Amino acid sequence: MLDAVALAKSYGTSAIFRGVDLYIEAGEIVAVIGESGVGKSTLLNCIAGLDTLDAGRVSIDGVDVHSLSEPEQAQLRRGKLGFVFQAFHVLPHLDVFHNVALPLLLLKQPDAQRVHQTLSAVGLAGFDKRLPRTLSGGQLQRVAIARALVHRPRLLLADEPTGNLDPRTASQVLEALVASARHEGAACLIVTHSRLATERADRVLTLSTEGLA
Repeated sequence: MLDAVALAKSYGTSAIFRGVDLYIEAGEIVAVIGESGVGKSTLLNCIAGLDTLDAGRVSIDGVDVHSLSEPEQAQLRRGKLGFVFQAFHVLPHLDVFHNVALPLLLLKQPDAQRVHQTLSAVGLAGFDKRLPRTLSGGQLQRVAIARALVHRPRLLLADEPTGNLDPRTASQVLEALVASARHEGAACLIVTHSRLATERADRVLTLSTEGLA
């Protein structure tokens, strides 16, 4: 599902990472750990085509991401990727239901029942009419996760998905991510410092400037 070969990224003269090879099969969960500032979030952005690479190739479901035009990359992300950002990127003027429903609306596949099911899976049943300003950081995190899951992506990229959650809620959210991988056949790449997340992963890799190990 994800095949990344010899990825390299620098900012100016500073190497962020180089020689990164990563392969994830459908239904597999891989966690990436590493020190702060080593480039874990940048790696996710490069895989998704949200940032450029200095070298290497990223293939998602057989498609070479960085050979696509920007509109083609956007279409690929819309249809095949779910992305959980650290900054949430929840739209403040939309209620919880419509924030989560947005990927389905962009795909012209509205499905209110699936939105409610996804909200329930992350512990937000009954929150559909709430506006983001009325939610805690942990609740906003769960809205972002539900939005990433609702359209059943082929590849889920999650940047510290449990960073703002208490242990019980983190476990519930991880269960939703695991279910997406196991039952929907999605590949899942999680950047994390969480022991709970690494325990649920099939593989745990460490990122350094020299690549993944």
